Amino acid sequence: MHAVREGTVLKDRYRLDHALGRGSMGRVWQGLDLHLRRPVAVKTIALDSAADAEGRERFQRRFEREARAAAALDSANVATVHDADITGELHWLVMQLVEGATLGTVLAERERLDTASAVAVAAQISSGLAAAHAAGLIHRDLKPENIMIRRDGVVKILDFGLVKLMSDDGPRLTSTGGQVGNLLYASPELITGHPAPDGRSDLYSVGCLLHHLLSGVPPFPPLRADQPLAVIRGHLDGAPPPLAELGIEVPAELQALLSALLAKAPGARPGSAAEVYDALRPWLPGSAAGSSGPRAFGAEDPRRPFVLPQGPCWA
Repeated sequence: MHAVREGTVLKDRYRLDHALGRGSMGRVWQGLDLHLRRPVAVKTIALDSAADAEGRERFQRRFEREARAAAALDSANVATVHDADITGELHWLVMQLVEGATLGTVLAERERLDTASAVAVAAQISSGLAAAHAAGLIHRDLKPENIMIRRDGVVKILDFGLVKLMSDDGPRLTSTGGQVGNLLYASPELITGHPAPDGRSDLYSVGCLLHHLLSGVPPFPPLRADQPLAVIRGHLDGAPPPLAELGIEVPAELQALLSALLAKAPGARPGSAAEVYDALRPWLPGSAAGSSGPRAFGAEDPRRPFVLPQGPCWA
């Protein structure tokens, strides 16, 4: 197996400088493209050395296919894929390094977001999903740690391509120690494998994220961190409380959209990510009428692209 450590250079081009995190699918590194002298993020996945030759070949074909599809995505709300390759048993993907904060970090700092901010995040995620689904990609693991909010407020979805690839043989959500975090935003069909997940599975995850953004908790929070069964039962059979019961007032139409996104049957959910974006449009923040001069924003403000699209970040 190819040893991966700080200082490793892949393909004589991508130097791994330091680890950014470790997940169920491998490790993420901050690196440097030595040719273009730009910082990049590199995800490395080591195949199980015990895998048979047929399994390795099948995985390699999928890896190459999904990496090409992810690299072809052209969306402001999806992190760009620059390169991918295989070095021995190591599969790796080079991506745009997104500077900012994960949605998980934002939620930890703010607990929950106001309606305009929550809708802005969900709308941008839906925009990115619309492009991905049109390219035949399903994410399957949308969660706060896979969503980045840049300093200018642009929301970026991470890990397209590899997530579907790693899930092709069926549900793998609890394969690494039963991590509840991988279940909090998972659709019923992703948990059971039936029916086969499609883009509407990602829309269920958007509903889970929107519920968390508005209320401060996922729709089915775990009783204990090491006991995911309550979360699974909630996704399969439970109904999250309306936001009003949690003391959160939102327009009735927004609550109706949230309930539709969290429908157990895929056919009862909105038909596409573009449809979800359109449904969220009435609550997107807009520029204040008659305002003049630069507007102050926080370090990571998820509403900002809708208030001042792609503008400079004013301190």
